[in-house]
Amino acid sequence: MRKLIAGLVLGTALATAPMAAQAETPKNALVMAFAIDDLITLDPAGMFEFTALEYAGNTYDRLIGFDNDDVSKIYGVVAESWDVSEDGLTFTFKIRDGIKFASGNDLTAEDAAFSLQRVVLMDQSPAFILGQFGFTAENVKDRIRATDANTLVMEVDKPYAPSFVLYCLTSGVGAVVDKELVLEHEKDGDLGAEWMKTNYAGSGPFVLNKWTPGESLSLTANEDYWDGAPAMKRVIIRNVKEAASQQLLLQKGDIDIARNLEADQLASVKGDENIKLLSKGKGALWYLGLSQKNEFLSKPEVREALKYLVDYDGITETIMAGRAQTHQAFLPEGFLGAYNENPYSLDIEKAKSLLADAGLADGFKVTMDTRNTTAVMSMAQSIQATWAQAGINLEIIPGDNKQTLTKYRARQHDIYIGRWGPDYQDPHTNASTFAWNPDNSDDASAKPLAWRNSWNPGDMTAEVDKAILERDGEKRAAMYVDLQKKVLESGPFVIMFQETEIAAMRDNVNNFVLGPSFDNNYYRFVTKD
Repeated sequence: MRKLIAGLVLGTALATAPMAAQAETPKNALVMAFAIDDLITLDPAGMFEFTALEYAGNTYDRLIGFDNDDVSKIYGVVAESWDVSEDGLTFTFKIRDGIKFASGNDLTAEDAAFSLQRVVLMDQSPAFILGQFGFTAENVKDRIRATDANTLVMEVDKPYAPSFVLYCLTSGVGAVVDKELVLEHEKDGDLGAEWMKTNYAGSGPFVLNKWTPGESLSLTANEDYWDGAPAMKRVIIRNVKEAASQQLLLQKGDIDIARNLEADQLASVKGDENIKLLSKGKGALWYLGLSQKNEFLSKPEVREALKYLVDYDGITETIMAGRAQTHQAFLPEGFLGAYNENPYSLDIEKAKSLLADAGLADGFKVTMDTRNTTAVMSMAQSIQATWAQAGINLEIIPGDNKQTLTKYRARQHDIYIGRWGPDYQDPHTNASTFAWNPDNSDDASAKPLAWRNSWNPGDMTAEVDKAILERDGEKRAAMYVDLQKKVLESGPFVIMFQETEIAAMRDNVNNFVLGPSFDNNYYRFVTKD
């Protein structure tokens, strides 16, 4: 199996056509090759994709931030400071003086209140992050409000652990948008949503220059940024999905950073004195989502069998070499309550026995929607090969991430192979998507991963709700360990790996930041020798 997987990686790399050479990058510009085909919208109230949130993390200021090297250290960004009432229900934020939007408008508490209200009122994919505090379209303007230009008040519905509330405001929904500019482009009461899909209304260190879907994204430095202008005056991100093409561009000096090199390319550039590697453990998980609408996947024995039909060691050692470790529970290592035991390994005979117990000794046919990038396709092909050994005919349906995600979010898949990153650094971020689903109907308002896979986790939903009110850290951690064990046993997920991100850079590039989450990768500190 190791040889088969290695062959798949090599074959994919050799099939990639080289790109035309470009001029060397300017000294004051950062040029990256990055697979950005998941970009759907540039609106912080609607974005829920890896690339979009990395974009937002570099172009919008959020209310709260945290130290990338010690996520327990939370600090103010737009919110300079805050107080929590004795009953735990009211958060009062002091908004920092002197921040201006790129438009020239002053940033005030009214902008911060509008930004949070807008997330709830638009009710797009990330709205659940704020919705879990009891905010609705009917009450949000009363419960999130500016009392003066520098004071933002937020009233939650239950006495949650304060860190849970604050961590949520470090996520994309905590981005502050320019109320005046957004409402200038409002149409038919859409709160500027259509305009914001392709435009910018922030105060961050970089400003949107142009987005050409499927091709590139370019930013310019905000020279008046309140916390200091970036050294790089431009950031140009080229949508290059092929790892071999990224390597070629990097070694020629046509780009400064390659973001998606695969195992073969990483091994090759390690010997290049002009290239250096930067790595960071991430909270992102690779997993399979199994639709419970599928007659075969809804059988408990089948779900368990599939967990024994992944060559975890082979994929980590070859396809993901250096970029992932086996991890099978829904909380990444490093989170409060993370369960780091991995009970499943490749066992064809065990899987066959389970399939026979399900009345499927001769196997079955099923499809898997797969992002058509090198690593994901190689993982899918490895899984296809091992499943075939148990009689399962897996058809891979490749597509751009935007296509596969859209289908997945509409519950139109059999199996989806994907990467899930936490929205904030509290364990509830993953518990509330893998183990929580209060309404499994097709028209539900909350659409976590359990919902996407048409799974009703039963009593686990109430257990997740209870865990966020537990203020004793040890007790709370034990509750999450119990939830992870239950999802491992019965859930419609084959959780496989925790990601390590590696960026390959030209030797003259300094201070590029990879953070613990996908939206904490920062460009503003980059310099070039």
